[in-house]
Amino acid sequence: MIKVGINGIGRIGRAIVRANNQSKLFEVVAINDINPDINNVAYMMNYDTLYGRTIPPYEVQDDCVTREGKKIKIFHEQEIDAVDWKSLDADYIIDASGLSRNISILRRMRQRGAIKRAFITHSPNDVDFTMVIGANHLSYRPDDHFIISTSICDATALGPVLKIINDKFGIDNGYVTTLHPWLNYQNLMDGASSSWSVPGEIYHHYALGRSVDGNIIPKPTSAIEATAKVVNGISEENIGSYSYRTPTAIVGSADITLNLKKSTNCDSVIEVFDKYQENQEFRIIKNNIEPLVSLDFLKCDFSAVVDHRWTKVIDGKLLKLVLWYDNEFGYSSRVVDQINYVIKQEKMS
Repeated sequence: MIKVGINGIGRIGRAIVRANNQSKLFEVVAINDINPDINNVAYMMNYDTLYGRTIPPYEVQDDCVTREGKKIKIFHEQEIDAVDWKSLDADYIIDASGLSRNISILRRMRQRGAIKRAFITHSPNDVDFTMVIGANHLSYRPDDHFIISTSICDATALGPVLKIINDKFGIDNGYVTTLHPWLNYQNLMDGASSSWSVPGEIYHHYALGRSVDGNIIPKPTSAIEATAKVVNGISEENIGSYSYRTPTAIVGSADITLNLKKSTNCDSVIEVFDKYQENQEFRIIKNNIEPLVSLDFLKCDFSAVVDHRWTKVIDGKLLKLVLWYDNEFGYSSRVVDQINYVIKQEKMS
């Protein structure tokens, strides 16, 4: 089984561990996090307000956490290259810290043979390849792509959906509004909102610093910028985007309006998604017609749930779609799939 190290055991790092505990596609052998308390690291891996308990739990043993006979060595280094990942046979590194500076560090590590490949859980530009399963994973080249972005939750949901629509009907233009739960750099009380990707930087969008409790906060979004990297024919020039940061803890949604090139009707659009769900290799699209609300999609491991209660076509070419996605577990499940896919492609090359 392939051995993986994780740098950063915050919300996404822990969700990746939970998703892999279900699929068991690789073995996590090391975790590095700036949290200096290993007992607290184990506690956070065991108990989660949203996802519940990890059963059986992780236990602390010296400088490791153990579960089901497997040991994960825990480090508390400030810098990702301070860990000797290679000595632990961790050829693949998942950097879930969100720190932008780590990309150049990982590239140097790879050049000196300290790691084989790295997966970055956000969508920077200075990587070898940005991958979204169901959108562009077939374009991955093992001999050329070593520092891989696993994109963001919004693009993981939007990418496959927009590709399906664009391939079948063509997209002239459109607009996407995302409704995104709060994130941990936001505040319970009004104050400055500090960046995690660039420590010390204050977000210039001051409204992000307002209290998450009770507020719907309008903000720009990188959803289409990230999606444009993985879907041909999609760009910020033909699809606009906007976001509300909602006073909820989990599950995102996207409200999509598209002007199509080819005329169609509602039944035909739903049929396309039904056929896709029936034939897909990965758990990308799930179709829904039940009267559900956001928390009904908690721990849903599909990339996107297309809620066809709201699928509408006006005058043949104006399409309305609504998506739901667990912005942590759904996204992290695809990160696990990406690593497994990359391993298979390596073996075939």
